Amino acid sequence: MNKLVANAQEAVRDIPDGATLALGGFGLCGIPENTIAALVERGVKNLTCISNNAGVDDFGIGLMLQKRQVKKMISSYVGENKLFESLVLSGELEIELTPQGTLAEKLRAGGAGIPAFFTPTGVGTLVAEGKEIREFNGKKYVLERALTADFAIVKAWRGDPMGNLIFRKTARNFNPMVATAGQVTIVEVEELLPIGALDPDQIHLPGIYVQRIFQGKNYQKRIEKRTVRHGSV
Repeated sequence: MNKLVANAQEAVRDIPDGATLALGGFGLCGIPENTIAALVERGVKNLTCISNNAGVDDFGIGLMLQKRQVKKMISSYVGENKLFESLVLSGELEIELTPQGTLAEKLRAGGAGIPAFFTPTGVGTLVAEGKEIREFNGKKYVLERALTADFAIVKAWRGDPMGNLIFRKTARNFNPMVATAGQVTIVEVEELLPIGALDPDQIHLPGIYVQRIFQGKNYQKRIEKRTVRHGSV
């Protein structure tokens, strides 16, 4: 199976309106920038996006929000995006807030074929409303359903044409779990290497999960918050 595609535009060629997307990234780290830009260019709309956060106003998923391409976000932390806030408050964007660890496990479970699991996180809060509560060993747990997506969109540091991937440092974050949860997984890499160039013991995600892979370009190395200390302590 040939998994190599020429660029992001070819990788997203068949993503339709109304699709559910799972996107890797954490804050501004490990964001599939090229693929998101191609989605903005194509103008697909009414998307449901599963992602830890919603980018910032001019970067990541924030660019899709500017074009009103997203109808629903399933996320954990969304505090860095003013546009996101205004869209939710105006009723233009639906939001399903999920505790961060629960979101990660929902994606991992979806990729592993596990339909649901019990967790103590959220018991007694709004998160648990309408969900089954069960007691184990004297402690209450809430039933959470797994998440899967029509397309998973991922960024990796290094990869090969078979889709074997290595993530670099914090960019490992949600990307491996997202990659397993998509029916079709699209990967952009900073470095595309020949088959056999990657040390098998260093591979974080095997290529069996990947359907499309391409060499990305022009990556921004953003810092989410720059802190400068003035004077002495």
